[in-house]
Amino acid sequence: MNATIAAREPAAMIRFITKVYARCLLAGFALIPASLIAYLFFFQDPALKFEDHLFHEIAIAAATVEGLFVACVTWLCYRSSGEPLLRWLTLGFLGFVLIYALHGLFTGMAHHNMWLFLLYGPASRLVMSALLLVGLLSYNRPPDSVAKRTDPRGWLAWIAVFALADLAVAWLAYSAIAGSLAVRLSLEGGALVLCALNVAVLTLRRIYTPLMVIYGISVTSFALASLAFILGRPWNHMWWLAHAIFAGGFFLLSYGVVQAFHTTRSFATIYSQTELMARLAEATSRTESALQELQRTNDKLRHMATTDPLTGAANRREFIERVEAEIRRAQHGGAPFSLLSLDLDHFKAINDTYGHQAGDEVLREFVQKCLDAIRPYDGVARVGGEEFMVLLPQAGLDAALAIGERIRSVIAGSAFEAGSGRRGEVTVSVGASQFGRDGNTMDMVLRAADERLYCAKRLGRNRVVVA
Repeated sequence: MNATIAAREPAAMIRFITKVYARCLLAGFALIPASLIAYLFFFQDPALKFEDHLFHEIAIAAATVEGLFVACVTWLCYRSSGEPLLRWLTLGFLGFVLIYALHGLFTGMAHHNMWLFLLYGPASRLVMSALLLVGLLSYNRPPDSVAKRTDPRGWLAWIAVFALADLAVAWLAYSAIAGSLAVRLSLEGGALVLCALNVAVLTLRRIYTPLMVIYGISVTSFALASLAFILGRPWNHMWWLAHAIFAGGFFLLSYGVVQAFHTTRSFATIYSQTELMARLAEATSRTESALQELQRTNDKLRHMATTDPLTGAANRREFIERVEAEIRRAQHGGAPFSLLSLDLDHFKAINDTYGHQAGDEVLREFVQKCLDAIRPYDGVARVGGEEFMVLLPQAGLDAALAIGERIRSVIAGSAFEAGSGRRGEVTVSVGASQFGRDGNTMDMVLRAADERLYCAKRLGRNRVVVA
């Protein structure tokens, strides 16, 4: 089986090529917005505009609501796992929302103070990209303590920081340098550089888990959105494309957060396909070992439940079940069966003379000699102290007499270990009955065998009685 599986494994070169191809696909997918940016930059008239304040306000309001929702879901994941990356992601989403909301709120100011309206957009992206970079640098660090996760003071302090950032942007918008192109380029260019650093860190640290791949594609979209904002002008097509690219990256990152929420509540413990297959193989191996151990335990319990612990013969419960099975077989047209009821003669004297340990050894030897004397498919059961039964499937009284006599003669002709190296002689009395001839119920056929056993005792022991 293992050789067959190994033979079907693809060659190392094929695996390498497919891995490179998959990564090229991811890179191509992440860079699709770059082709749209290039198209607008080279083939569209930058003077074309679509200025609709109401549409912009509605879009910003929707983005704000979604940002708050995603921040809340990320915070719930952080509360559960304590992963530092999720703490910084939460702050990144929250900071973006609290600053970006003013970009929509001041849309109506676009004709009065363009910079009050315009600068909140790049400021929100700069704050978010900075917090995402800090979060990425904390990737795979030990989880925060429960006390830190639940302490509201840290979150309130950051909200105050974001409020100060709002005030700083307002001050900058009314300052003498607000109209300088360098201000907007500094904010948007800073966001672009920080997003590029995010991608570089992901690549250098070779972080390729599924959710972090989503994270990387999203941050690449943020970087390209900042590039589009730098190339665009307010209300022209490039400017709207920049919004769309950023929204696409934001939607994709929020999808990763929701996936974390519904699985492990962590970005670091969502496994790749290779890791999943390895863990599945490991889990399968453990399961198979556990099932084998369970089977061995069940077999042992079954043996203990059906076996006399001293002699190894079947116990009364197992014997009754076997007789019931034979009765059903006989009632459906099968051959009759017979029973032998055996009792060691004067066994109490052996215990009294040599001790119970010697008596136990005699019982064990007796069962072994019975097993040697009967047919392979016959069964021996211990039903009392020195009382035994033998089930003889497909055997009439004549066969029962022959087998009972063989047992009796083997026992009478053997010397048993009686302790301290002494050897003792033991005899056995036997009564036989046949199902159908002596009754059609279990009680009747058992009673007949017992009565004939007692008859053998009365007649002097060491004999077989069948009638």
